Amino acid sequence: MNRRPALSATPPVILYHDGHCPLCQREVAWLARHPRRERVALVDIQAAEFDATALGRTFEAMIGRLHLRDAEGRWFIGMDASRALYAVLGYRRLVWLSSLPGVAPVMNAGYRWFARRRVRLGRWLEGRRRKR
Repeated sequence: MNRRPALSATPPVILYHDGHCPLCQREVAWLARHPRRERVALVDIQAAEFDATALGRTFEAMIGRLHLRDAEGRWFIGMDASRALYAVLGYRRLVWLSSLPGVAPVMNAGYRWFARRRVRLGRWLEGRRRKR
């Protein structure tokens, strides 16, 4: 049994992100400049033309956690979506480390905490930058 399924993600992948999230926007901008950017297609789920039901999903489920679909049609959700993304970009050792017993549960819990607060945290950070 593969305990690190994100390492098997097959490019190209589609990353479904929240275009209204300031921190997500920063990550997307970084991905757009990444040397391996051709491995990742970016879809803003806040865009007017986006239809989650066409993917067999709901907008409510997708807005709450990161979603990634690989070339084989497999879905990776939450921290596993982040791991799959980084594996496809070539950061396989980082993914392996984040999947170790003892580390994975902490990373997964940290992701859930962050996902619930991402917009608020992003606005707070933007406000601090403007004050400088």
